[in-house]
Amino acid sequence: FYLHHTTISPCQYTRHYHNFKMVRLGSALIAIFAVGSASAFAPASQHAVRSTHVLQMTTTEAKDPVKVGVIGCGRIGIVHLGAINKAPGVVPIVVSNPTVSKAEDAAKKFGVAKFTSDAMEVITDPDVDAVWICSPSQFHADQIKACAANGKHVFCEKPIATDLAETVEAINACNEAGVKLMIGLQRRFDPNFLRVRRAIEEKEVGDTIIIKTCSRDPSPPPYEYVKGGGGIFNDMAVHDLDMTRFLAGDDPIEILAVGSCHIDKSIEDLPGSEAFDTASCIVRYPNGVSAMVDVCRQSSYGYDQRAEVLGTSGMIATDNVYPNTAKIYKNDYTGNADMPFDFFLSRYFEAYVTETEAFCESLVNDSAVPCTGIDGLVALVMSLAADKSAAEGRWVKFSEIIGEVYCSSPTECSLIANDAMFPEGFKPTGDIKSLNEIVLPDVDQKKEAGFADKFKKIFG
Repeated sequence: FYLHHTTISPCQYTRHYHNFKMVRLGSALIAIFAVGSASAFAPASQHAVRSTHVLQMTTTEAKDPVKVGVIGCGRIGIVHLGAINKAPGVVPIVVSNPTVSKAEDAAKKFGVAKFTSDAMEVITDPDVDAVWICSPSQFHADQIKACAANGKHVFCEKPIATDLAETVEAINACNEAGVKLMIGLQRRFDPNFLRVRRAIEEKEVGDTIIIKTCSRDPSPPPYEYVKGGGGIFNDMAVHDLDMTRFLAGDDPIEILAVGSCHIDKSIEDLPGSEAFDTASCIVRYPNGVSAMVDVCRQSSYGYDQRAEVLGTSGMIATDNVYPNTAKIYKNDYTGNADMPFDFFLSRYFEAYVTETEAFCESLVNDSAVPCTGIDGLVALVMSLAADKSAAEGRWVKFSEIIGEVYCSSPTECSLIANDAMFPEGFKPTGDIKSLNEIVLPDVDQKKEAGFADKFKKIFG
């Protein structure tokens, strides 16, 4: 496949070919030419950096509601459940949580008929069409695979898995089963970042030269959270790295990363990038575009989440989000009356809701998901490359990380040293675009390819 920048605006994402009319030949031709190179496991397909969109339900006839289950009734699960409960054409019918009282409370709050402590009861429920996975990260891959085996569409909070090989297996399990998989990279749905993306797409600031993002938390997390979390690039910077790709509309080439500890000296005894509470990255993109990312686990002035893009004819930048617009004017201070939001759920609440609505729309209208398994996979590749760069003090090409994956079949993958002898199977050999050698086309891409084939038969 070929991961490239789509020209479809975030506010116009609905797939028009579902309402194809003969007079719309231009749209049909676009769909045809979107079908790209071949996978080692399956027929040709193309993966694109799909634009995020605002909810636009376009159903024109009455349909049975899509019945969903939610795994995990913690903070994130409750946010998603609330959004599902309000989305048209979708109804939650079962929730689960290991502490069953939390599942019961959630069921009562949102009028859900069934609750359980066992996630597999949600996955195997014959009435469930789709599952939201909001459980701890270590359970994601197995639960995604179980959903695929039971024919359930999947929304999963990132990460798919912290292991690259297991991530590929989970994606392929869904693609092989023909079920949708959407990954929760919620910043793509934030209205501030979406406005920057739109400015880039519409050339409001000309051609992109430099992209900058920063993420600085109000206070450092507990030692227990950092320990075993995979390091600052995996549990924090991954969002910013993905955002640079989202804004660039292209696939990255290589990365240089550094890290240090300034805030919480207790973590300095942890291995690798777990010992960092501060980090910076430079990412190189095609056409000389570069992206700069800085992250820090503490900001004395609140939750600092900003993006900036310099173009050939201007610049666009976001500010932090405040709980209100009130300002104070005094002889010793002029500025916002209150600090920016100091908690990620407050800052990104709207984005979490919008991404849930987007997947609901995809289910109801059988349209393509805007944030795919491939997007989750590339975000992981970027964070792993950043980690490797910081450890080895050099530029790391993303192809180095991708080349570590070997698959004997779509759902049987492992990590093998680059100098190892490979048995018969498949191992990507190039840049990020070569991931198509180990990743099957997803259900939406198969539909695109099928539509293109039908069009070619009709019109030659």
